[in-house]
Amino acid sequence: MCLGVPGQIIEVEGATAIVDFWGVRRHVALDVVDEEVSVGDHVLVHVGFAIRRIAPEDLAETLAFFEAMTADDLEGLRS
Repeated sequence: MCLGVPGQIIEVEGATAIVDFWGVRRHVALDVVDEEVSVGDHVLVHVGFAIRRIAPEDLAETLAFFEAMTADDLEGLRS
C-alpha cells in the first residue's frame, strides 16, 4: 500500500514546489501532478512527487482523514 501525504504549496519554482506539511517544508517535483498547480493549492505527495491536486471541495475531508490516520504521530505539531 502506498501513502500520499497532503500538503500546501508555498512556492513554485519551475517544475518543483516548496510544499508545507504541518510546518515542515520540502521541495516536491511537479512532473507527474495531474493538473496545473499554483501557490495556495493543496497536493497529494508520494515519495517527493506531487501526484494529484486536491480539489477545494475535497480538502476538508482529505485533511480530516489524514489527521485521523496519524493522530498519534501529529500530536504536538499543531500550534
